[in-house]
Amino acid sequence: MAWIKIIHLLCVMGWMTSIFAVPRALIYWRREWERLDEFGPLGDLTIRLYRFSLGLGVIALATGLWLATLWGWPAWTHLKLALVLVLVAHYGWTGMLVLRARKGQFGRTDRYLRIFNEISVLVVIAVLWVVVVKPF
Repeated sequence: MAWIKIIHLLCVMGWMTSIFAVPRALIYWRREWERLDEFGPLGDLTIRLYRFSLGLGVIALATGLWLATLWGWPAWTHLKLALVLVLVAHYGWTGMLVLRARKGQFGRTDRYLRIFNEISVLVVIAVLWVVVVKPF
C-alpha cells in the first residue's frame, strides 16, 4: 500500500502544478499574443503542461480510489472525493480556456483568471484539511 500512496502523492503534486500554473500562464500567453499577434512559445508551453498533467490527474484519481477501496471507504474519503471532483471541474474549465486561447480567443480578463486560480487554492486547502484532520 505504501507504493500506491507514493504514486498517488507524486501524481497529485504534478496535477496540482498544472492546476495552479495554467490559469496564470494564460494571463501571460494573452499578453504574448497581443504583442506578437501570433501563437508564441508560451502558448506551446501552456498546452504541453496542461496535456501532460492530464495523465497525472487520471493516475492520481485512480490511485486515490484504489486507496479508498483498500481502506473501506471511510466517511472522510467521500468528502475528499467530492472536493477532488470540484478540482476536476476546475481543470476541465481550464482546458476549455486553453482550447479557446489556442484559437486566439482570450475572452477572460487577467482579474478573472487570477480569481479563478485562487479558487483552486482554496479547494486544495480544503482537501488537505480533510486528509489530515479526517473530521469524521
